[in-house]
Amino acid sequence: MPDSRASFRPAVVSDCGIIARLYQISSDGVADYIWTQLAAPGEDPLEVGRRRYERENTLFSYQNCTLAEIDGKPVGMLVAFPLFVDPEEVETDPVLAPYAKLEEDASYYICGVALFPAARGAGIGSRFMALAERSARERGLHKTSLIVFEQNEGARRLYERLGYREVAREPIYPHPLIHYDGDALLLVKQL
Repeated sequence: MPDSRASFRPAVVSDCGIIARLYQISSDGVADYIWTQLAAPGEDPLEVGRRRYERENTLFSYQNCTLAEIDGKPVGMLVAFPLFVDPEEVETDPVLAPYAKLEEDASYYICGVALFPAARGAGIGSRFMALAERSARERGLHKTSLIVFEQNEGARRLYERLGYREVAREPIYPHPLIHYDGDALLLVKQL
């Protein structure tokens, strides 16, 4: 049953710490890998994530985030933005290359959706997806896209129930920080 107490709002720069925590959940280890690569010796990867989301006019910015709140407390977030793929750009990091190969050109890319455990199962994730689809239409985009791990069955079932279909897959490059093995799937929904 949907939680009618949840409200949604654009993120502000002071939300970046919570955004980093939620993005860490949504990425199933990919953010940990990236942030660890960027961290100074001894620096907490979450601090790197916070700093990255504090930036403006870049894809990974609080400006592309929406927060869900219950009673004024953040319980989840959506990171999404228009994605236009540059065919000349090639990802050389073998851990990240599979995800780059799965980017869908001219789509509204749902980069991350995450809820803290206590807020799951109340329809908030579905409401985030509907918000992303509305944002895509407002921007003149005719499809939404996302990448999900094949083994993340709960998320995959939700996306398929919402009309997303697999259009490509790539094997995951194994790394101790990545929570899954097998394949990553590109799912697309025509709007």
